[in-house]
Amino acid sequence: MDEQEFNRVADAMLARIEQGLEASDSDIDVELAAGGVLQLEFANGSKIIVNRHAAAREIWIAAKSGGYHFKPTAAGSWVASRDGEELLTVLARCIAEQGGGAIDLA
Repeated sequence: MDEQEFNRVADAMLARIEQGLEASDSDIDVELAAGGVLQLEFANGSKIIVNRHAAAREIWIAAKSGGYHFKPTAAGSWVASRDGEELLTVLARCIAEQGGGAIDLA
């Protein structure tokens, strides 16, 4: 996958996450910035950053519980390079842990 194709599929996933959060009744401030950076800010002041990393061809999550790296699959999902867990599952867990409540992004 070249960089242009990666950016296209990564941006689509970031937009999907943003739309899912905006459609939920959560109290999370969501901002998608240029360059593929999605910032989630919680009422308690904590943040989760989700961004595309073109050089590694991954989407990264930075949360209180740690950092996570996800690669795209041919099936269209994103899986963690460490343990194969799916991006939306990990992100939903991180959101719950940081005070954003239960959320279904799938």
